[in-house]
Amino acid sequence: MPSPFGEGQTDTLINHLNQGEVLTPRIEKTVFISYRRTNLPWGLAIYQNLTVRGYDVFFDYESINSGDFEQMILGNIKARAHFLVLLTPSALERCDNVDDWLRREIETALDEKRNIVPLFLEGFDFSSPSIAKHLTGKLTTLHKYNGLEVPSSYFFESMERLHQRYLNIPLDKVLHPLSTVVIKAVQDQQTAANKAIQVEQRELTAQEWYEQGKKLLGENRLEDSISAFEKATELDPSLEDAWENKADVYIKLGRKKEASETISKLIELL
Repeated sequence: MPSPFGEGQTDTLINHLNQGEVLTPRIEKTVFISYRRTNLPWGLAIYQNLTVRGYDVFFDYESINSGDFEQMILGNIKARAHFLVLLTPSALERCDNVDDWLRREIETALDEKRNIVPLFLEGFDFSSPSIAKHLTGKLTTLHKYNGLEVPSSYFFESMERLHQRYLNIPLDKVLHPLSTVVIKAVQDQQTAANKAIQVEQRELTAQEWYEQGKKLLGENRLEDSISAFEKATELDPSLEDAWENKADVYIKLGRKKEASETISKLIELL
């Protein structure tokens, strides 16, 4: 039977047992947050909450360029025990592309056998046909992982459950060391994220309205989708994706004046 401990740890274990010591596997507090840029407020809120609890979290806050993806992003997944993937109803839309960043991050976490915890945001449901169709290849196994629902109105309660039940577990996997260059990049990202203003619940509620608008748009309920996008931008005027989608709907409806006004608002944000 193979040892439940990592390579090179068996002799140490025997020595401790011979001395009468009782060992418990170490609780790892290293976390990688995987998310779509659209869901930045969610990612930042979770980063802020876990950092206060003493976790060492990698969060691509300032968006690492594609040239550093292999070393910085994939390297950090391998180096961290826990992998949180933020799933909203629209998060997996581009995962049909084998080069999609989110897809590659999830595949790497699966390959490296990280502690994968899907966080279900804004009504995400694996059984939804619009979501299931994107779970191809290795991603077909993602629904087997024990996930956690995180409603914006119960955010702090959900974070407590995440801390106590999903991350507070012993892990025996030997982690991959990071290079000095990557460690510096991690510190830069953490410094930038730590300077960010604390995420407010209204921003998370705005995210929920945005996802509702996307759903209604997919159902061709154009007028209803505009209402949802408007509520999203009222709560979070900086939500570029909501402005962009609202402008697209106005164009589809032939409402040129409103489309122009919405595009002007979007340009102000860019």
